[in-house]
Amino acid sequence: MAERAALITGGSSGIGFAIARLLGAELGYALTVNGRRPDKLEAAVQQLRDEGVAEVQAAPGNMAKEEEIRQVIARHRDTYGRMDVLINNAGVGIGAPIAEAETKKLDMQIDVNLRGVYLILRESIPLLKEAGHEHKKALVVNTASIAGKYGQGWLSMYSATKFAVVGLSQAANKELAGDGIQVTAFCPGFVATPMTDWTEQQGIPKSEMIQPEDIAAAVRFLLSTSPACIVPEIQFIRPGDDTP
Repeated sequence: MAERAALITGGSSGIGFAIARLLGAELGYALTVNGRRPDKLEAAVQQLRDEGVAEVQAAPGNMAKEEEIRQVIARHRDTYGRMDVLINNAGVGIGAPIAEAETKKLDMQIDVNLRGVYLILRESIPLLKEAGHEHKKALVVNTASIAGKYGQGWLSMYSATKFAVVGLSQAANKELAGDGIQVTAFCPGFVATPMTDWTEQQGIPKSEMIQPEDIAAAVRFLLSTSPACIVPEIQFIRPGDDTP
């Protein structure tokens, strides 16, 4: 049995999968990997096994549904009995001008990007506190966005939810640091993942984007710091990005 365990939401591909690979294959964590589509999730988990991850399980679930969130947490707890790292990564981005935004799509982004992130954190706190009291270094990463630092036209609701994730992360640090839990908001620009496929039509090739492994490397860094070092957020931008 691995000495440490991690839960990764939105781990079927992209940033979540890269972090799962780092934690499992390189650092030896037992993993629960969550995704919304069971077939895609099972393929990702099998790839992790093929790459040498000894302990990994799939936990399908829609992060917009509270009962499914509870089921994912319960599955992780029942299998490993501990949570040292939570990667709160599931998210969705839907672009539209404010005047043309569909309410259904606004609600979807609020439910997954904010409410889901909040609920996963809330339900994980008991396990995280146990780990924090043990070794003073339980880690939560909430995936926000550079759009959560600098509002982006055409992505207004996405920006609003990601600003909220940054605020939630700041508040969580104030509440949880005394229990040995550190919370970091990741704020990347365009990352070469399926979520940014549309940007290639705008002339931005994936080879010129931030890579998922760049984001995963930041998790390695956070785990290497001392319990006295809290990193509230990390921004990842490409050369020449005009973030403001």
